[in-house]
Amino acid sequence: MELNITCIPGDGIGPEIVAEAKKVLDAVAVRFGHTMKYTDILMGGASIDAYGVPLTDEAIETAKSADAVLMGSIGGNTTTSPWYKLPPNLRPEAGLLGIRKALNLFANLRPAVLYEELAGACPLKEEISAAGFDMLIMRELTGGLYFGERKTVEENGVLKAIDTLTYDENEIRRIAIKGFDIAMKRRKKVTSVDKANVLDSSRLWRKVVEEVAKDYPEVTLEHMLVDNCAMQLVKDPAQFDVILTENMFGDILSDEASMVTGSIGMLASASLNDSKFGLYEPSHGSAPDIAGKDIANPIATILSASMMLRYSFDLDKEADAIDNAVKSVLKEGYRTVDIMSAGCTQVGCKQMGDLLTQRI
Repeated sequence: MELNITCIPGDGIGPEIVAEAKKVLDAVAVRFGHTMKYTDILMGGASIDAYGVPLTDEAIETAKSADAVLMGSIGGNTTTSPWYKLPPNLRPEAGLLGIRKALNLFANLRPAVLYEELAGACPLKEEISAAGFDMLIMRELTGGLYFGERKTVEENGVLKAIDTLTYDENEIRRIAIKGFDIAMKRRKKVTSVDKANVLDSSRLWRKVVEEVAKDYPEVTLEHMLVDNCAMQLVKDPAQFDVILTENMFGDILSDEASMVTGSIGMLASASLNDSKFGLYEPSHGSAPDIAGKDIANPIATILSASMMLRYSFDLDKEADAIDNAVKSVLKEGYRTVDIMSAGCTQVGCKQMGDLLTQRI
């Protein structure tokens, strides 16, 4: 199988971690008989330096012609970089918003996994962290409160701000289908999170999710109010498999889930459209202060590449090979500096990529 992948190295540590992800993908291709075709494009600060804008029309067209996009991190130091003296629409992050819109990426996937070897970094009580957890938060990315009509008006001499939360049934149905499809590749449980005791939008959300669930009899569906979910994430995170929720709730809950893992350098993410096309990237930033020092942790980007194989190409065995390689390297005690602990062997970015490649 030929995999046509557009790569966005990005800024800061982005080029380093994308290079290691390519190295691992090439090892997968050799083992399983695939061909990897990479086409690099610029986005973020690198694109500003080259073209004066964070994302060009040509880059968008190249991304659209691919089967999937693999991205490093973009941006720089917001206080010292000249990029942040530009108008907001010309800053690095505008490129990310632009490509999400151009590619219609409405479904955001954020896994939160606590590896046994990294349990000591988890801020939760040991009796909770000892159970481990492996969840995925499926967040609707292009609707809801963040995209509804908003305005600030003055009434009777008093300023009043209005933000509108809207969803139609088609927006809900397409994200629900994605959530259930992905649950079928995991442990076949969906926790749909809403505020149906208060919000009309949540009552519609619950109704449509229940309709979609009828097409997935193997998947267990439960509903949970968002305030209870926030509590359960720190009380018993092991109970969750796929958390399906709307935009603002997903924004908050995914950050909470990432913190209870204790290691942001291990967290992958994906954004999908209504086909199998997706953009895959680490959840962490560009870390310009450590760029070029060969100390960045490439694992989040490599795990994002694993998600790409699983969700855009349906190559589950190949994705498992990457996931198992990560588990093996951690079990053997190899660590980059950000996850280093006593008794382990510290390695750099390139060596971590080499170790993972050898175990594919």
